[in-house]
Amino acid sequence: MYTEKVMDHFTNPRNVGEIENANGVGEVGNAKCGDIMRIYLDVQDNIIKDVKFKTFGCGAAIATSSMVTELVMGKTLDEALKISNDAVAEALDGLPPAKMHCSNLAADALHEAIKDYISKKGK
Repeated sequence: MYTEKVMDHFTNPRNVGEIENANGVGEVGNAKCGDIMRIYLDVQDNIIKDVKFKTFGCGAAIATSSMVTELVMGKTLDEALKISNDAVAEALDGLPPAKMHCSNLAADALHEAIKDYISKKGK
């Protein structure tokens, strides 16, 4: 059974879409369940000014993607890197054990987008 927060973020996802000219993009997937998440970042002065996502997956995958965007908006990169898989699930008031892999994808996609931003900035 999904929590009320999971259902809210699934039926009314926040920050859906792409950021044109995003300066950080991260994509992860889980071949076992077929979920694919892509996170787009607009980082200015080390702060996440905008974040959007596109997810192909189950309700929990969409909810965790939506929640991770809310958790990082306005945060510094260091603060965003501290967001863990457990923190995403906790922010949604929990996920069924069989769906915990979905929250892992949301945090992983975020971390990949930050790594992409850092690698582009270093060039």
